[in-house]
Amino acid sequence: MRLLVTGGAGFIGTNFVKYILRKYSDYEVLNLDKLTYAGNLENLKDLEGNQRHRFVRGDICDASVVERLVGEGVDAIVNFAAETHVDRSIEEPTAFVITNILGTQTLLTIAEKHKVRRYLQVSTDEVYGSLGEKDLFRETTPLAPSSPYSASKAAADLLVQAHYSTYELPGITTRCSNNYGPFQFPEKLLPLLISNAMNDQPLPIYGDGRHIRDWLYVEDHCRAIDLVLHRGKPGQVYNIGGGNEHQNLQVARLVLEILDKPESLITFVKDRPGHDRRYAIDASKIQNELGWCPVTPFEEGLRKTIAWYQNNKKWVADIQQGEYQNYYQKMYVHRDETLLKRL
Repeated sequence: MRLLVTGGAGFIGTNFVKYILRKYSDYEVLNLDKLTYAGNLENLKDLEGNQRHRFVRGDICDASVVERLVGEGVDAIVNFAAETHVDRSIEEPTAFVITNILGTQTLLTIAEKHKVRRYLQVSTDEVYGSLGEKDLFRETTPLAPSSPYSASKAAADLLVQAHYSTYELPGITTRCSNNYGPFQFPEKLLPLLISNAMNDQPLPIYGDGRHIRDWLYVEDHCRAIDLVLHRGKPGQVYNIGGGNEHQNLQVARLVLEILDKPESLITFVKDRPGHDRRYAIDASKIQNELGWCPVTPFEEGLRKTIAWYQNNKKWVADIQQGEYQNYYQKMYVHRDETLLKRL
């Protein structure tokens, strides 16, 4: 099987590409990534020379690039490519609309043209909005996004469903809870807490720190995507959750405990606008239909993640020095503005 994996130099995409190549000795992966600030070729360094993996630098909004790759005989597309950080979406929503919505539409149009056998959209539980103290997100929960990021992802999900209903494109959507693990960009909560704690810097916590997230170890997520890709039903949505609900403040304290750092490093900062209070996933559908369940307890996964960041300090340092941020500012935003003028 030949897969087109978009966003395969980012956090979850990197882990998925490596997972697939390890598991399936006869699979080929075309890896398309724009290499903005969160995409990093260093993530794929150990795949150099692997004849079953080919990296292509390109944009999912660029129809000519996508057309060329899909025309090579792609059996399935797995779309990880997205702008993902809520804070960035609040400051610069345009970039999220372009990549997450227009980019998805480009992929869907070309997948339909070439009769791709399977299209898998990797989405997020944030499209459901915020929960009360006891409820769970189910696949039937109405979409109620709270940020430009989650709104753009919800729109992309609906496009996938529309292409299934209108054109019979065999599209499937997965919605996952908060991922953590190796290769996650340091702006996200867990790697930020880990990196700051390792360097005895303050750990910023929004508001009162009691916002609750369900944590999913990235390898468990990759196993779930693998199952949905091969056995999921077209036109369906599958929620993927770790079953690990924790307050952000609890997570920060556990990071400090593992690293033997003082709790005095925790610093409360002003809450961000539209900050959803709680996310929690009901993953019974994927468990019952496909036999998936998470196997990594949160503390075990957190210890593995911390160990990875301890062993890859140069990777973190290179990002923090601003190499990828500078690329984003100089190239990516300018490209977005130019594209909008043409629309």
